[in-house]
Amino acid sequence: MLKLVVIALSFVVLVGCSASPQGVLADATKAMGAENLKSVEYSATGFSYALGQSPNPNAPWPKFNVKSYTRAVNFEAPASRQTLVRTQFENPPHGGGNQPIVGENSATVVVTGSSPWAAQSDIWITPHGFLKGAAANNATLASQTVDGKQYNVLTFMAQGKYKVNGYVNADNVIEKVETWVDNPVLGDMAVETTYSDYKDFGGVKFPTKIMQTQGGYPVLDLTVNEAKANTEVKIEAPAPAAATVKSEKVADGVYFITGGTHNSVAVEFSDHIAVVEGPQSEARSVAVIAEVKKLIPGKPIKYLINTHHHFDHSGGIRTFVAEGATLVTNEINKPYYEKTFGMPRTLAPDKMGSKAAMIEALADKKVLTDGKRTVELHLVQGSAHNDGIIMAYLPKERILVEADLFTPPATPTTPRLNPPSPFATNLAENVQRLKLDYQTILPLHGRKSNRAEFMKWIGRG
Repeated sequence: MLKLVVIALSFVVLVGCSASPQGVLADATKAMGAENLKSVEYSATGFSYALGQSPNPNAPWPKFNVKSYTRAVNFEAPASRQTLVRTQFENPPHGGGNQPIVGENSATVVVTGSSPWAAQSDIWITPHGFLKGAAANNATLASQTVDGKQYNVLTFMAQGKYKVNGYVNADNVIEKVETWVDNPVLGDMAVETTYSDYKDFGGVKFPTKIMQTQGGYPVLDLTVNEAKANTEVKIEAPAPAAATVKSEKVADGVYFITGGTHNSVAVEFSDHIAVVEGPQSEARSVAVIAEVKKLIPGKPIKYLINTHHHFDHSGGIRTFVAEGATLVTNEINKPYYEKTFGMPRTLAPDKMGSKAAMIEALADKKVLTDGKRTVELHLVQGSAHNDGIIMAYLPKERILVEADLFTPPATPTTPRLNPPSPFATNLAENVQRLKLDYQTILPLHGRKSNRAEFMKWIGRG
């Protein structure tokens, strides 16, 4: 009996050793041809989706055609260069993401080893990048069954902080990689990429189907048509963009705060300040708040007016809440912000922390006034850009503040779109419906404009 027990125990130990992290990693590396892989280039077509640009908080990210997708990854640098050429998919357009696209829209993203994890992770969640990251960071191993299918799951911690899981299937190829990145709206945001339909490209197995979700919704759906291994990939890091804040006094007590891709507007009341828009990130909002305090010293920021929930326009609202401001937004956004404010933020704790937010929601209209100064907030009804987007109107100063509906061209002589954007024509219809007597336009993208230029831009001037 004792002999049988010893034999059984030995069998258990041997089975456990055969499924070690190093063994699974070695098998996958060999099966995928990653032993001597230094770089990979691939091209694809398919669909992309604009993260954080949904028409309302309960909708998926808007969809676009991907006419071409090319990417080069240098695993030794490490660095990545991605060029995406999009065309309009949804007709009529609904949501953000630089819609409507007239013709083609091309964008290139360069990532290096000095990029923030939210960007750099895109290198290490590629199938071969994951294997190299796992080898360099002492990956651990677990067994997991998903939808009845058994996987060896390798896990490593990038930079000692960011968890990355890779699912290795029975064919010893990476079928899924998941990680979490810090997002100013969603906190610790899940990023999940699945890889399938592997094909041999010159001795390296590469997936011909790539699908990725971020924040629970699709962001990529690609069909790879070509991949090349160990080509010469030189990627130069882009020059860092300097964070600047500029301001212009537009009227007595009204300031246009620019200096980047996104603008804000500060309005002085008798004993407080209202700011329109806390965009992009905590860093940007910290800079905006500092500028506001310099322009209007000695008064608290009582209100932060949020035009809509798109991430580039709501990424800094938590910073204003931390400052003690009440968030004013459309009623469609209140449940969403209450939910997102409570999401975990372990990767990048911010100034708001667990502080409770004060939110005032408006339906169609809200008026802020101290008896001398008035700011009217109006829902832009029927906007295809966002279902809950609001604009601000200062009747005494004849100023209109709007986001994304009319972005002035680089110069007044730039040829206008033909036909004009439906977002812009809808703005004009709402202004006419409300009989707003404005002269100056302070857009939350681009330069200061005026009524005459706007009407000419939409073909009514």
